[in-house]
Amino acid sequence: MNEYPEQPRVALVTGANKGIGRAVATLLAAAGYRVVVGARDPRRGAETAAAIQAAGGDAHAVELDVTDRAAVQSAASWIDEHLGRLDVLVNNAGISGSGQAAPQDALDRVPSSVDVELVREVFDTNVFAVIGVTNAMLPLLRRSPAARIVNVSSHSASLALTAEVGGPISTLLSAAYSPSKTALNALTLQYANELRADGILVNAVAPGYVDTDINGHSGLLTPEQGAAVVVRLATVGEGGPTGGFFSEDGPLPW
Repeated sequence: MNEYPEQPRVALVTGANKGIGRAVATLLAAAGYRVVVGARDPRRGAETAAAIQAAGGDAHAVELDVTDRAAVQSAASWIDEHLGRLDVLVNNAGISGSGQAAPQDALDRVPSSVDVELVREVFDTNVFAVIGVTNAMLPLLRRSPAARIVNVSSHSASLALTAEVGGPISTLLSAAYSPSKTALNALTLQYANELRADGILVNAVAPGYVDTDINGHSGLLTPEQGAAVVVRLATVGEGGPTGGFFSEDGPLPW
């Protein structure tokens, strides 16, 4: 039973102050969601929330470094106190480790020369922090009649696509970013299997080659185009998929 029937649906987007995360937050607000803008930089988070509000949306900024347990718990407490529940969690915050996903021959990314500490740093944000944020928000998500979790992944997470010799993904050498997203996909399945009985749908999404900081703005899609599939899975209705890996074109191979 919904304890807050009069309240608009609430969504938390991590890393929401720029790029795909900001576009997801903006689109969710346009769809009528009360959006919590999670941002490591409080100033940029506040600016994003203000921009959404100026466009007629309902948005609030919370300072959220996803790798900081205290910050994560503080954000969960704020949502609990001010909004009462959470309907959507979008785990968007992520790093490449090399600053950018290009150039493809970057020595700090290829397996034979990667710095192991860099790999740990990337997994800390892209995998371990997703566990921390998700678990902190689960009590709030359980209050929703139709909770959704979307983990922002990548085409490069697909082992099947990576194994295609000569294919576009197989040339993206990465010992940190791509494996972290593969691990995120595996984690998505684990949460989907655990939470299926509770009606909480959990999916991974690959936005595509989006023009963002992570690739030096070399992407072919706008953040809004990349965000579309994220929002679709975040707002999917009853009977929607769970434990899936999707792009704008449909299911992707694991």
